[in-house]
Amino acid sequence: MSNRIKIYLDDLRSPVDKSWRVVRNYDAFCKLVTEIGFENIDCISLDHDLGDTAMKEYYNNVHSNYTLNYENITEKTGLDCAKWLIEQWLNGKPLIDVYVHSANPVGSANIMGWINNYRMNVHKPQNCIRIKIKHTV
Repeated sequence: MSNRIKIYLDDLRSPVDKSWRVVRNYDAFCKLVTEIGFENIDCISLDHDLGDTAMKEYYNNVHSNYTLNYENITEKTGLDCAKWLIEQWLNGKPLIDVYVHSANPVGSANIMGWINNYRMNVHKPQNCIRIKIKHTV
């Protein structure tokens, strides 16, 4: 059993499994990852939609016609967190396994694409997948 931390990014839900550390937004995510240190993190699970405008975009566009327009979203998303992680890895931080638990299929695919493309380019397995984590709400 690893003593390393598992991080769960979601603005509303919390995992039933209490071993996850929950953060609710981009700033809290970046702060926690930095404070804990990449070498002390086991894995991360990302939600895509982190706030009212992201949820509005999900219900108005993604859910009905499978399109996602980031210009309609004012808060940072799980994709922004994925891009921040990649920037840190490019600057030499240790690679962490990242998963996606978002209900947003387009947002999930965007996150998985960014993470897996980075992993492919550094000759690591493309293991960022969409998973189900038992949660509240």
